[in-house]
Amino acid sequence: MAVDEFDVDAGGGRRLHVYDTGTAAAGEIVVFWHHGTPNIGLPPRPLFAGAPDIRWVSFDRPGYGGSDSVPGRDVADAASNAAVVADALGIDRFAVMGHSGGGPHALACAALLPDRVVGAVSVSALAPFGADGLDWFAGMGPSSAASLRAATAGRAAKEQYEAAAEYNPEMFTAADHAALQGEWSWFEDVVGPAVENGIGGLVDDDLAYVAPWGFDPAAIKAPLLVVHGERDRIVPSSHGRWLARNCPTALLRVTPDDGHISVLGSAPSALDWLRARA
Repeated sequence: MAVDEFDVDAGGGRRLHVYDTGTAAAGEIVVFWHHGTPNIGLPPRPLFAGAPDIRWVSFDRPGYGGSDSVPGRDVADAASNAAVVADALGIDRFAVMGHSGGGPHALACAALLPDRVVGAVSVSALAPFGADGLDWFAGMGPSSAASLRAATAGRAAKEQYEAAAEYNPEMFTAADHAALQGEWSWFEDVVGPAVENGIGGLVDDDLAYVAPWGFDPAAIKAPLLVVHGERDRIVPSSHGRWLARNCPTALLRVTPDDGHISVLGSAPSALDWLRARA
């Protein structure tokens, strides 16, 4: 499945870099993919073969890849950006799917575009910072917690942390490492390009996660599937459980042996769930 890339005018001279697999089979479903942190927006190639009926559309969030930076953006901005892209492509209604940091952005679209989003899948997603009834940092691996704690101290502290941060393989489980050595080695295609021109997108993402999101996940009216790995060391499964408890339309699927990446092995069944509702 080929992926076309092009820029869309998001207003004020700002560019969004867009990816589109184009028209799929008859009865296609359009799914907007929301990428993690730090990734570019290239849609998830490992899912293409099992989903010939899905037209994948996505974009680099501002500050990543070919999309112009918007310092101070919040999670809710994903909805207006998705609407701009959908309008440019003549797409009226669509589903959304996000992994990791893309999860909150997919939720934003579901909450703020109720007349356009027909279903949502959130995989390994954070819950809102300071959410009632959730110990937000509990269960996070040391490097993940340190990174997000730095964001709570502001941009300068976050940038200082990232300048000295080193990759910690212990953030991933053995199942995650196996997935990253298999079909999800695809992440090599989206992580490197996300930071090759600097860490601005990553910093803006993390600052947005620990600030008010600009919407209430409980406002989501579309069917929502919350997927999480029980052994996730980057975003603990307690976040997924909180989202499922607080979103009235949500169905929760927790896979007991999965971490942050290996949980994507359940993505094909999540797409089946989405097809049945979209």
